[in-house]
Amino acid sequence: MQELTHFIGGQHVKGTSGRTAEVFNPAIGEAEKLVPLASVEELGAAVANAKEAQPAWAAVNPQRRARVLMKFVELLHRDMDKLAEALSREHGKTLPDAKGDIIRGLEVAEFCFAAPHLLKGEYTGSAGPSIDMYSIHQPLGVVAGITPFNFPAMIPMWKFCPAIAAGNAFILKPSERDPSVPLMLAELMMEAGLPAGILNVVNGDKEAVDAILDHPDIMAVGFVGSTPIAEHVYTRGCAAGKRVQCFGGAKNHMIIMPDADMDQAVDALIGAGYGAAGERCMAISVAVPVGEKTADALVERLVPRVEALKIAPFTAGDDVDMGPLVTAAARDRVRGLVDSGVAQGADLAVDGRGFSMQGYENGFFVGGCLFDRVTTDMDIYKEEIFGPVLSVVRSPDYGDALDLTMKNPYGNGTAIFTRDGDAARDFCDRVNVGMVGVNVPIPVPLAYYTFGGWKASGFGDLNQHGPDGFRFYTRTKTVTSRWPSGVKEGANFSIPTMG
Repeated sequence: MQELTHFIGGQHVKGTSGRTAEVFNPAIGEAEKLVPLASVEELGAAVANAKEAQPAWAAVNPQRRARVLMKFVELLHRDMDKLAEALSREHGKTLPDAKGDIIRGLEVAEFCFAAPHLLKGEYTGSAGPSIDMYSIHQPLGVVAGITPFNFPAMIPMWKFCPAIAAGNAFILKPSERDPSVPLMLAELMMEAGLPAGILNVVNGDKEAVDAILDHPDIMAVGFVGSTPIAEHVYTRGCAAGKRVQCFGGAKNHMIIMPDADMDQAVDALIGAGYGAAGERCMAISVAVPVGEKTADALVERLVPRVEALKIAPFTAGDDVDMGPLVTAAARDRVRGLVDSGVAQGADLAVDGRGFSMQGYENGFFVGGCLFDRVTTDMDIYKEEIFGPVLSVVRSPDYGDALDLTMKNPYGNGTAIFTRDGDAARDFCDRVNVGMVGVNVPIPVPLAYYTFGGWKASGFGDLNQHGPDGFRFYTRTKTVTSRWPSGVKEGANFSIPTMG
């Protein structure tokens, strides 16, 4: 079995804690690799390495730092197929979806080419007599990212690209479930010209996470994962005086108005609900048709589409719709929640619990499941399932559908499908959700905007990537400069004013 490493100081470093975790190929249900789980001491060694390397990197001008990312993007394109295969092998998602994972991260790296512009400060000449005033954006020092299994390429790049472009050193703690691609990304950054120690990858579990949160030399932490862990990271990190941004779970609703293009809505729900086997924080897991006639038409069209989903390992070709779940525990949890939906009275229109594929009987597969007549007191509505399960919650009118979305404790993403511009504008203005789609089922913003949820889906004041990425990983220093000419003044004991 292959043994993976950490990546510290520009090289692969074997784990020394004596603790490891198995990395599975979820299509066959077998462990193929071992990943080391770092101790507090190993995390400390990575931070010390980063702290030593960071000042010299911060002294490199932003344009030259951006050139490293330019080369990195070139290398990502070169190694796209290799990266995608490694990602699919450990996560289970299809090859086209794995490439999308990489490209979405690559686009953030491209946005960071603009670091020289994004890091510009402000200047006011003659703010007062012989006084000039200016602000500068400086890196924080050593920062860290704790990233999830479901996007092992995209989310690490969302974190480390702006942080490094801004002049910081970065500690990445990826998911121990699919750690190979983050290690490969670190190798490519080194090949692109990044100095040793500026990007360190430390594999681990809760022990490594808590070590990151407690380490006094880590100035900021970004996290993506479940809401309970997001709350833990946010609370503990803030208590330690760090800057923290955390993004948690989701329960994304899509409202289908009576005037919607039903074929378009069904296509959207199939892709957004079942793509990546539902293991996306921006997946649509609740369809809200408005009116019984709309609901009946929607379910009638959805049933054959869900039944026809092509479920297979990534090796079966680019026309596979979805692969397995990431672990046996994830599979069992999804099946258990489907069981609870049946027990609590929902109508299971399509049952994928018994799906099995010849030759892959031990894989972590679950077939697509579709519930109708789901109510808000059911577990399948209240919990983030993170699997290929779509719940239809029927709503009598638009006001009720909007209210349903707004009362949900999560606020990551939502969508409305309609031909009515008034309804769409009202929805966008009023809904208390961070990312909204109009006839767009997964409204993930492009790299030059920012990604972030509201309510229990987001903790912290700044979002991921876009301008907020640079704001989060820098702090502003304001300088007031005076060069008096001619007259020399004595001491002044009153607060200075600009009058």
